[in-house]
Amino acid sequence: MAIQGIDKLPVKLTEKEAVMLYKKLAEVNKVLGKLDAVLSSSIINTSILSLLSYNESVQSTRIEGTQVTFHEIMETTRSGAKNWQQREVFNYKEAIDDGFKAIREGDAISTRLLKKLHKTLMSDEARGTTANGGEFRKIQNFIGPDDKIEHASYIPIGANEIAEYMTNLEFFANGEAHSSLTQGLEIDSEYVNYDSDALLRIAVVHAQFESIHPFLDGNGRLGRILIALMAVKENLLDYPVFFVSEELEKERIRYYNALNAVRGEEPDWIPWLTLFLNASEQMAKNILRKINNADSHAKSGLQKCHSQAQKDVWLSTFNLPIATPKQLADLTGYHPATVKKSLDKLVENGLLDRDNTVKRNIPYYNYELLRVISNF
Repeated sequence: MAIQGIDKLPVKLTEKEAVMLYKKLAEVNKVLGKLDAVLSSSIINTSILSLLSYNESVQSTRIEGTQVTFHEIMETTRSGAKNWQQREVFNYKEAIDDGFKAIREGDAISTRLLKKLHKTLMSDEARGTTANGGEFRKIQNFIGPDDKIEHASYIPIGANEIAEYMTNLEFFANGEAHSSLTQGLEIDSEYVNYDSDALLRIAVVHAQFESIHPFLDGNGRLGRILIALMAVKENLLDYPVFFVSEELEKERIRYYNALNAVRGEEPDWIPWLTLFLNASEQMAKNILRKINNADSHAKSGLQKCHSQAQKDVWLSTFNLPIATPKQLADLTGYHPATVKKSLDKLVENGLLDRDNTVKRNIPYYNYELLRVISNF
């Protein structure tokens, strides 16, 4: 029998569960604080933000079954997307960038914003473009191994209930009181509610959004974008790098099982909340390692540069680790001939690799940086 529906928020916990979660929360927040400090002192923090965002886009779409790699996407920034899987990654990157911009400009987490980002995700012949981009579903959908509802593992709420569930979710996500979040609460019970710790609320919002499943397609991708947007809105970090998809992708089945546990008549939120906190801690440690390694790579490269132009061109490869002289000239403001001369010197010094099979628009590769970001 398929699990059906989900309760509205807030999430009720036992006292024992709450103590366990808040103990873990303190550990995670300590690591996030360390990540913020390292980012603040990094010489390439602005460059690496874009690369981490691209990596998040790759990892989140891989959860949905694409086979695109980070290296492939970096190649594609030069030549343009060649298939729907690559387009899906670029759509994700565009949606997450647009979402960050909206939140920084003061937008709330709202149905209007989510529909706008969903339309971006579904555009340009990516997967699911027939699935009403930017519009909530009008029919019943389900999650399962095929297109037969009798094989479904989960059947979400009906289309007629989406509006009221999303209102409940919006107030919770924005940390605002609402009648649906405050009615009938037991005085002596523990809840994760609109005024709870930001990290726990982010975890709840993601699982609740996935369970409402308001769109016909793209719910998983948009739900993971929602995690990153809420982290920015809640000032969880000073930089927009709260990208947890890489950790969730490593434990995909556990991730899906934990989401399924919060659904139905007897929801159990502990597996998901625990998984999310653990994934957040691992994510922070992983990004810390990436930033430290990228920073060391940048600094050691600077020591081998003999002019300001070489230094500027070298650091520009931390924005575009696979790029042509023309691309890096546009980025740095130097003449393409100056950039090419600097790049060739960096190749001589063992910092970059050049594709010698190409005669025009020759690409140069910062392989060490690619390895650092993608863990390959």
